[in-house]
Amino acid sequence: MSSQSAQSGDFSPRQSAVLAEALRLLVEGGDKALTTAGLARAASCSKESLYKWFGDRDGLLAAMISFQQSKVRTVERSGERLTAELLRDHLEVFARDLLEVLSGDVSLALNRLAIGQSSRDGSKLGRLLVEHGRRQIDRRAKALIDAGKRVGLLRFNDADQAYHTLYGLIVSDLHVRMLLGEPALKDNAVQAKRAVEAFLTLHGAQRDSGNGSATAGR
Repeated sequence: MSSQSAQSGDFSPRQSAVLAEALRLLVEGGDKALTTAGLARAASCSKESLYKWFGDRDGLLAAMISFQQSKVRTVERSGERLTAELLRDHLEVFARDLLEVLSGDVSLALNRLAIGQSSRDGSKLGRLLVEHGRRQIDRRAKALIDAGKRVGLLRFNDADQAYHTLYGLIVSDLHVRMLLGEPALKDNAVQAKRAVEAFLTLHGAQRDSGNGSATAGR
């Protein structure tokens, strides 16, 4: 696998194990602990394999971020007819996963490191987090709500605005507070459910149905 395809999030089981080890090193030892030699030792692989899979250090960081963001699911099976119930389920899965990833040690370590490096000339971690993390999550989630609109379950004029409403309802100021040291929520599922309910109240297509089918907003 080339470094370009590795950054896309399409990782083999072996590459996923190496990236998980790289993230562990980063969380436990900070930026200085993440060296090619150290990762090769910890993951029991060669430095040559690391360069082949991920390229340079920036490529490795991009792959680590892509691997991390892929844990946020936007479940939509190929050929599946999207119903109100399935849309609600998919949105709640997305919301729970997003909260789980953002509140995890890995995400907090990556974001704190990026913030700490933001004033340095040439620091790329913040940009990598946006390009290979947040934007990829945004893209997949917007595809889901666009699919909901196409089948008449959601109503909005601007997908970006609707998505950012959803994101704000899910995350609120929780991520900032966790970055500052507050504990994570005890139950992400409760917050996810409330956020999706509020989003569907705002953007669910309330349609009267003579056959008794459920609406997205209920």
